[in-house]
Amino acid sequence: MKAAMGLGRPFDPRRRPKRWSWIAILLALSAIATLAQAVENSGGPIRISVESPKPGEKVKNKVHQAPIRGRANADANRPVDYDVIIAIDVSGSTSHASGSDVDGDGEIGFNPQQELVPDGMYPPDLECTDPGDTVLGAEIAAAKALLKTLEPGRVRVGVISFSGEANPQTNRRARYDQKDAWVEAPLTDDFARVETALDRVLVRGPHGATNFAAAIRLAITELAGLSEAQSRPRDDSKKVMLFLTDGVPSFPFGLSNVTDEGDIEAAINAAKLSHSAGVTINTYAIGPRALTNPIAATEMARLTRGTYLPVRDPGQIVTFLQAVSLANIEDVVLTNLTTREVSTDVQLYPDGSFSGFVPVREGSNQVRVTALGSNGSSSSVEFEMEFQTAGLSGRELEIELERIRERNKQLMILIERDRIQRFRDKQRKALDLEIE
Repeated sequence: MKAAMGLGRPFDPRRRPKRWSWIAILLALSAIATLAQAVENSGGPIRISVESPKPGEKVKNKVHQAPIRGRANADANRPVDYDVIIAIDVSGSTSHASGSDVDGDGEIGFNPQQELVPDGMYPPDLECTDPGDTVLGAEIAAAKALLKTLEPGRVRVGVISFSGEANPQTNRRARYDQKDAWVEAPLTDDFARVETALDRVLVRGPHGATNFAAAIRLAITELAGLSEAQSRPRDDSKKVMLFLTDGVPSFPFGLSNVTDEGDIEAAINAAKLSHSAGVTINTYAIGPRALTNPIAATEMARLTRGTYLPVRDPGQIVTFLQAVSLANIEDVVLTNLTTREVSTDVQLYPDGSFSGFVPVREGSNQVRVTALGSNGSSSSVEFEMEFQTAGLSGRELEIELERIRERNKQLMILIERDRIQRFRDKQRKALDLEIE
């Protein structure tokens, strides 16, 4: 099989990279090799901290619901800061309709080539009647929605885009030394800058083929802070790549409209390098085309101890991406041991922060917070809370509670959450046993 591209040099399909170049790359990454071991051993203890209410603080509310906020991390020895690269597929196929009203304008864009419409009503090459409802539009909307759930400073975010220009006559790479991935925004905690970069990607629009390997290698460069990186390195952070694609790799080898073994091997080799660099890859296969032969996407996630999520309806990527767990925490449940009630009205954020409500009674309440780790382990903390019914406005809390319930309902519908459901059932059964 042909070797994959090297970092920091043009790809020439006429020659193979020398073995020493791979060794040099791995040596350059040795400073962060310890992070790879942390990714490998992600089954450490779960640390839970309750930030609100504070010890001794009396909670007051009109309704008998007490807000609880805190953080959970699946390994007490792991860093709590995160560097995240969002990789956006901008290949030509992302011009297709997503099937959802992504931009919220009340109209769902559709592909006029697949519908019964009068001749000449739309251009012959138009694949979505609403540019904001394309697959690319859904990717951009998902990235923006994710930003709203992250904490600047604790989390830095960067954006890269990837595709692969092809010669229209031969369907091969336009140039042997071409770039197939670009830094749209280096790692930063200035999320407004990230949003501006995402807007530029959407305006520029879809183009070209699909080069998975180029995207992975550029993400490694940025996350590891290599010599060509635009991002400042932060060695004490957990490094994650969120890889969004609506297809399968078609470059760097062969024809732009065909996936061959070399394209898949290039992506897998890049993922192996990612694992050596301590970078976890979470892959999102968006739409039918990406699900037909997802070998590369599944292997990229498996090799780096990440997650692979199939997104059958492209428009649902907005909800799916917000469900990502950077802290390897899948669920948080609140239990009032005093009233013997279990609450799953909890919103879990990607960085392990959580916000929820637990039913309470007047006076003292013993509350337990239990977190489920991605590896199936769980941990709990308990604290005492004093509650007092007061004439304070509960409207904002009621709105937040309803929002949490609606979001959790959407997640349960979209994703197979069998382990989470078993975890929640276990908390209820454990409470029943304690009562007996």
